[in-house]
Order: sequence, then structure tokens, then C-alpha cells
Amino acid sequence: MTNRPDPARFAHVTDWVFDLDNTLYPHHSNLFSQIDKKMTAYVAELLNMPPDEARKLQKDLYRDHGTTLNGLIERFNVDPDDFLRVVHDIDYSWLKPDPDLSEAIKALPGRKFIFTNGDRGHAERTAAQLGILDHFEDIFDIVAADLTPKPAQKTYDRFVELHEVAGPNAVMFEDLARNLRVPKKLGMTTVLIVPRNFEPDFSEIWESDPDEKDDVDFVTDNLTDFLQSIMKKDAAKTAS
Repeated sequence: MTNRPDPARFAHVTDWVFDLDNTLYPHHSNLFSQIDKKMTAYVAELLNMPPDEARKLQKDLYRDHGTTLNGLIERFNVDPDDFLRVVHDIDYSWLKPDPDLSEAIKALPGRKFIFTNGDRGHAERTAAQLGILDHFEDIFDIVAADLTPKPAQKTYDRFVELHEVAGPNAVMFEDLARNLRVPKKLGMTTVLIVPRNFEPDFSEIWESDPDEKDDVDFVTDNLTDFLQSIMKKDAAKTAS
């Protein structure tokens, strides 16, 4: 599934902003499932709860506070450094190096950023495993956001101010439509990454946001193909 990009929508882009989990690597890799299980186990141990109750609370915290971490901080005064250390202690070998993605990102003109609700260490390890880390100008993580997760307006404002990003000259790639609402307001072109062979029946897994469809300019289930398509069209335009 690829909503083929219009070259005119990307010819002006100087800043390429990528979410990390389930965006720079595909949903079917299941890397994030390790983190998800670690979060459930953390909640269960913290509050001495059975796993099924901990799972429900974890998801409630995510829904009500933007991230599980944010909810744990606000409701239970959890040490964020401890939480991030525990839940990101995972096996990154589940991810395979992706040379095609690496070349596609490298070919993009301008600056590239990772903008994640995770922490820098997790982003660096993930990007290094994929073979793409060296292509990024910087990583804007949950610590840089002062622990306020996307989709909070002030978090995007902080990122834009720090890196002097002009919205109309930027594009944001995300796997959650709700996290594209503010970028769209800022004038960014928005691209939603969905699971491979996505169908509406998968909406519960995807945690889709039907109310946010107006904030999404393009949809794709293959980031590499999408980026390659942009560059092929730009090359054709230059050649002509």
C-alpha cells in the first residue's frame, strides 16, 4: 500500500522528521512488542498487580497520558530514568540491517531527524542496528521534550525552536495519526506509516485514529519504497 507522493509536495522539503518505533522499522518486526511486554512487567512489579490487571492499567495510562511513562510519573511518581532503563533493555538483534532504507534516507536532501517518545539510547541502538544512525542530524527524545510526549503541542514547539525547523519546509513520518495533528497545523507535510498489507480489520492493533484522517497527507506501508519514489521523481525532474 502506497499513496504515491506528488513530487511537488516534497521538492521544497529541507527537513525530514521521522518517528522511531514502528516507523523507521516495520511493524511486523515486533521489536516494540518487547518494550510493550517490559512495560507491563514494570507496572506489575511496581504495583504488585497480576499481569492482566497491569496490562489494562498500562494501556489506560497510555491512552490518558500519552505514554505509559507519563502516566506513571503523574500518578505514581516513578523515576523516569529507571523506567527507561528497564523497558529498553531488549534484544535489538530482532532488527536486521536495512541497506535499502539507509540509501533512501541518505539520498534525501537536507537535514534528517529522529523525533521519538522513547529515549536517545533506544533510538541510537535501533538506528545503529538498522544501519541508518549516521544519516541523522540529531535525535529529539522524551528527555529533550522534558518528558512531555507527542502529541502535546509544546513538545513539537520545543523541537521546532531547538532545530529552527520551518513547518512548510518539513515533512513528518509517523505511525500514529494523532501525532500528525500538530505537524499538520505547523504546515508540515504528513506521512502515516501503517503495517504491511494494512486493512481496516487491523485497526485495533494499529491503534488507529479515524478522527485524524484530515491530518494525513500520504499513507504507506513501505517507508523505503515511499522515499525511493520521491527521489526517483526528483531525479527525473532534474534530468528534464
